[in-house]
Parts: sequence; C-alpha cells; structure tokens
Amino acid sequence: MELNLDSEVLKAYGYAKENTRITQIGTGLINRTYLLSPLSEEKKYILQNINTSVFKQPQAIANNLRAIADYLNFAYPEYLFIKPVSTTNGEEMAHIRDEYWRMLPFVPNTISLDVLADPKQAYEAAKQFGKLSRLLDNFDAKTLQPTIPGFHDLGLRYEQFTLALNKIVEALKEQAKSEIEGALAHKYILDYYTSYSHRKDFPDRVMHHDTKISNVLLDDETYEGICVIDLDTVMPGKFISDLGDMMRTYLCAFSENETDLDKIKIRLPYFEAMIKGYLSEMKSILTETEKELILFSGKYIIYMQALRFLTDFLSGNNYYPTNYPTQNLDRAKNQFKLLHEISVNEKELQDIIEENLV
Repeated sequence: MELNLDSEVLKAYGYAKENTRITQIGTGLINRTYLLSPLSEEKKYILQNINTSVFKQPQAIANNLRAIADYLNFAYPEYLFIKPVSTTNGEEMAHIRDEYWRMLPFVPNTISLDVLADPKQAYEAAKQFGKLSRLLDNFDAKTLQPTIPGFHDLGLRYEQFTLALNKIVEALKEQAKSEIEGALAHKYILDYYTSYSHRKDFPDRVMHHDTKISNVLLDDETYEGICVIDLDTVMPGKFISDLGDMMRTYLCAFSENETDLDKIKIRLPYFEAMIKGYLSEMKSILTETEKELILFSGKYIIYMQALRFLTDFLSGNNYYPTNYPTQNLDRAKNQFKLLHEISVNEKELQDIIEENLV
C-alpha cells in the first residue's frame, strides 16, 4: 500500500514527497512501519512511527541504542548493528507534532519471516539473539533505561492478575474458572524464580526481550542469520527473557490464537535447533545458575504470557486487540496447554540441553 506521510517527517531526514516513495510494510502490532524509497538513490530506508502508548519515553530507546551502537562500533566494528539514521539536525529521532519517528537503513538481500518453516531457521535466529547478548557481555547493562518498565516482571504480572481477580463479577469468574485455577496452581513458577533472583551468578544482561522470528533478518537465499532488528525493547533483563520467548514462539507450529488445543505440541527438532543455535554463542558466558534455568526460562515466559492474556480477559480486553469477546481467554488456554507440553516433555528437553552444554 503506497501512501503519503506528513511532509515534515520526510523533511526531517532531508527528503520531500515528490522524490520519495512510501509503502507501509510489516506485521508488527506496536509501531507503524514504512519502506522509504528515495527516487534519486539506490538505498532504501525503514521509517517507523513510535507508539508512545507503549513506549512512553521514546528518548530512552534512542539513548539505549546510541550507547550500544557506540560500544559495538568500538569493540566489534564488524558486527552489523542496525542503528538509527540521524535527522538533518543530528538527532536519533524526529519529533513531529507530538509524534516520534526514526529511520533505519534497509538491509538488502534479507528476509524477515512471520512463521518458522524449518529447524535451520530456528537455529539461525537463536544464534543471532545469542550473539548480540554475547557481544554485549562486558557492556554495563545497568546504564540502559527500561523502555517498558516491568515488561517481563512475573511478580508484577501475577499482582495484576490477582487485582483483576478480586474485581470481577461472579459470572466472569465462573467462565474462566479452569484458567484461574491453573494460574493459581502455577504460582510455584514465580516462587521458584524468586528463590534464584538474588543469586550473584544470575546477572542482569542486555536482552532483546522480543525474540520472535520476525525480529531477525535472514539471508533471502540461504536463510543464514544476518542480524537482529526491532530493538525498541533492548534493555536490562535476565537471560530467561530472550530464551524463554524463543521457546514460547518457536516450539509450536501454531500461535497463541489457535483454539484447537490438540494442535499445541512441542516440535522437538525446533527445540534442539534453537538450543544449539543459542548455546553456540552463549554457552561460554552463561553462569552455572543460568545453565540450571535454561528450560525453566520457557516455563517462566509462557506462564507470564498466559497470565497476561487471562488478566486482560478478566479486565475487559483493554490491552490485546481481539476479534471476539473470549479471544484472550482462548489465548490463555492455549498458553497453559503449551506450558503443560513443556512439563510432559521435560526429560527429553532437558537431555537435549545437557548434550549441548558439554
């Protein structure tokens, strides 16, 4: 879909409507994304409008990416880190009529996938996310600002769930009775995490926090991993955020919107490929506590997402877009089934992890 944007946005980057083609692209739910093609250049760019309802302090994103880009440029200049293109005034973002925009270089001969179709793709994606974390191992994560405070804070998500539970009417509570019982029964996951959270060898690292397959660029012919993209949520966190989110989104052939729960199964070849890819980069720097919590990371993130869907349903479906009234409840059911599948296959999954830690 070709369209026109506010001319001031283009002007901030030195372009004008008459010499630029703009096409909306991408399937992301948060930021609006466009492909900018200057008619006078061979280069293309990605132009994004930052959703300030989600990212309430856009400057935090700019500050984080500038700090990381400066570090990588000094320590690993050969690494492809997609940093924003400066405006004509030298800013990382353009602030136009209460909206924030940023421009990124378009990487040619690459592809971004919405769905995994081969274990090799899972391997390459996991390797790229692991590589970014490994290269930033000596970067002080505490210097970064949280761009979404509490994003992967399971304690916060559980508290939000209990608050919603205490406010709902009896009829709604009865409708979600099984999922509410499941949420309460799995609180041991939060308790288990809390027992580890203050260990000295469970450090904060620079994490991406949104490691779905669409946030990696692959070579459009070989599917070899090229680099990580969509860096808004890069901020301090535990390693379980990235690895757990990969488990949640890579291991089943169907998304959280699938209502046939019999289809929610673990694909062992994808799990093995993901673990191999991630540990090929991260094994050398993971601590003993982190190694112990590799499989737990999947339980943590899947449980957290189940809680978030369930809480949104109980609260009136105010956060996640829905197509029908019980969709968030169905999503919660889906995630609880995926969590069950992790437990059912735990021995085989843990054996794969141990083989790749040797």
